[in-house]
Amino acid sequence: MSSNPRPIAPGVFMGAPAEVPEDEKLPADAPLADRVVEALRTVYDPEIPVNIYELGLIYRCDVDGEGDVEIEMTLTAPACPVAGEMPGQVQQVVQAVDGVRNARVDLVWEPAWDPSRMSDEARIALNMF
Repeated sequence: MSSNPRPIAPGVFMGAPAEVPEDEKLPADAPLADRVVEALRTVYDPEIPVNIYELGLIYRCDVDGEGDVEIEMTLTAPACPVAGEMPGQVQQVVQAVDGVRNARVDLVWEPAWDPSRMSDEARIALNMF
């Protein structure tokens, strides 16, 4: 697979969250669920230049009125080299969203991920029409 084209600082995990450009950030009063999705879109698979949300790796993202977030996610393959780190990274990114009290991320393997879960945006980015 291709390497991630985003610039990576020395010593920083390749899947480190990307920065959302200031002119694209949601306002602070945007719904919490939308701001959580915005945060999820900053996390990239280290081998694919598309964020995990557009790849369809997020199966469920529930945000309650108290600021508790529950996420079910998967990876492109069980042997993915970031299987041990990616859920923790996702939890950290979501936990940092203003208004989130607690974030829990569960890694699931059923149903298995396949390319049909990708958004049209991801398909275009990967030339998979």
